[in-house]
Amino acid sequence: MTEKPSIEESTHNLPELSVGELSNALKSTLEDRFGRVRVRGEITGFKRAASGHMYLRLKDDDAVLDGVCWRGTAGRLSLDPEDGMEVVVSGRITAYGARSSYQIVIDSMELAGEGALLKLLEDRKRKLAEEGLFDAHRKRALPFLPQVIGVVSSPSGAVIRDILHRLSDRFPVRVILWPVLVQGDAAAGEISAAIIGFNDLAAGDSIPRPDLLIVARGGGSMEDLMAFNEESVVRAAANSDIPLISAVGHETDTTLIDFAADMRAPTPTAAAELAVPVRTELLAQVMDNGARLVNSINRTLSQYRTILEGLGRGLPNLRRVVEEASQRLDDWAERLGYSLRTGLQSRRARLAAAALPKPKQRIDHARVRLDGQARALGQAAKGLISGHEQRLKQASALLESFSYQRVLERGFALVTDGAGKALGSAGDVKPGMGLAINFHDGRIGATASGKPVTSEGRTVKAQRKKEDGKQGSLL
Repeated sequence: MTEKPSIEESTHNLPELSVGELSNALKSTLEDRFGRVRVRGEITGFKRAASGHMYLRLKDDDAVLDGVCWRGTAGRLSLDPEDGMEVVVSGRITAYGARSSYQIVIDSMELAGEGALLKLLEDRKRKLAEEGLFDAHRKRALPFLPQVIGVVSSPSGAVIRDILHRLSDRFPVRVILWPVLVQGDAAAGEISAAIIGFNDLAAGDSIPRPDLLIVARGGGSMEDLMAFNEESVVRAAANSDIPLISAVGHETDTTLIDFAADMRAPTPTAAAELAVPVRTELLAQVMDNGARLVNSINRTLSQYRTILEGLGRGLPNLRRVVEEASQRLDDWAERLGYSLRTGLQSRRARLAAAALPKPKQRIDHARVRLDGQARALGQAAKGLISGHEQRLKQASALLESFSYQRVLERGFALVTDGAGKALGSAGDVKPGMGLAINFHDGRIGATASGKPVTSEGRTVKAQRKKEDGKQGSLL
């Protein structure tokens, strides 16, 4: 019987490992044991690094698991992760020795459950609606009769056959199919690229630019139709310059492309019915309209013919009107010729009877009139001058009668001072004042001696001359 070693001896027999060796051993064990796992949980702590890698944590009611998604894989994910989203991820478990933790390296990610998917779609719908991609004013009217229809759908399956069959029954037109995947991770990119590609076609290209687009897919689950809920597809449909009909799923299925399209069809077959009218109905309508137009024109012509005939009965006989007018014209022409001859003869006779005076006689007559008028003008001038001379003599005699010289001739004299100013009062004379005495036949000088004395013997005081600005009297 062998004796068991003590605990201390067994501990010392364990190999000694470094921290890194232990970490690598644990990492190898986890990767070997959990090479591929599928985990469900709620995303929390999501962040996207500048390098493009994504870091997150998956949690449930019992535990938390770190997760990482490398940049190459992140670009291929079918959804954009965000906090609070419940997802199912697939990947491998590994350890991160720098933090002594384990994590899952995510290879794929999908929503967990229909409720989470509906929440994602509702949030995306609200976001796109706020940007105005679903506004009614962006909707374009469908062309009445498109010449070329572009179809974005799978080349295999009943959808494209149903569309072609329905178009051929109603109104055969040219159809251009852009084959795409309608399910899977790559479907959204191909669908949006097809819509953009149709819009980029020019009028002169070998492939004609469609007048109408139909994006179609058959029915399926919500997960199957997720490609038509992707933001890239919705934006491509909203920005399409070509009118677009969405025909995705059955009548009860609704995707986000239905809100961005110009028209939603419940089924692909209904999309074909919305795209073109029924040719036979158009032909019948055209023929009916033509018949109604012909009948209307005939009725109008008949009505106006009746009106014209009624108006024609009220008109006079045009032949008689012309004959009477011709007779009046002949009569007036004859009378005009006779009147012209008579008028010329009358005026010729008047001209012969009226003798024109000779120019010399008219000149002599005018000279006699001119001589008479000249004599009359001379007599009038003499009379006028004589009248003015008589009035001048009368005015001169009157002026002479009022002259102070006549007064001087009667023995009076005019006394003036040295300046020649008349002195009319004795008070104006001062002793020794030089005087000038004017007689009718000459002037003598004198000097005043003594003071002026009146006839009563009183001395006359010199009067103060009023300076009123008026000229005094000469007498």
